[in-house]
Amino acid sequence: MSIGMARKRMPSGTGTKQVAATPIPPKRAVEAGWTFLSNHAHVLICLKQDRDQTIRHVADRVGITERAVQMILSELEQAGYLTRHRDGRRNTYQIHDHRPLRHPIECHRHIGDLLRMV
Repeated sequence: MSIGMARKRMPSGTGTKQVAATPIPPKRAVEAGWTFLSNHAHVLICLKQDRDQTIRHVADRVGITERAVQMILSELEQAGYLTRHRDGRRNTYQIHDHRPLRHPIECHRHIGDLLRMV
């Protein structure tokens, strides 16, 4: 079965059931309860697309609360994955894409590799 596909039963002329793949809409995939990337990755992806986004905008796109985004940003900053720069009343973020991914299975790759993939 392809990525982003769900199984759907289809009747056939012989009385047996065939299975066809249908695309899973992104919203329904999230409602299913899990995704392949963490909220930390989703926040980084949003910032990579536009480093001047507000926390509210990131929260809306990721589907989490503003407080959760603030906590993720704080954790990413403390771990050295990004730097916050104050610009008037707003913050901008610089991602350090040379930093390795954290899990032992993927630690041979860097944040930049993940962001380029998406």
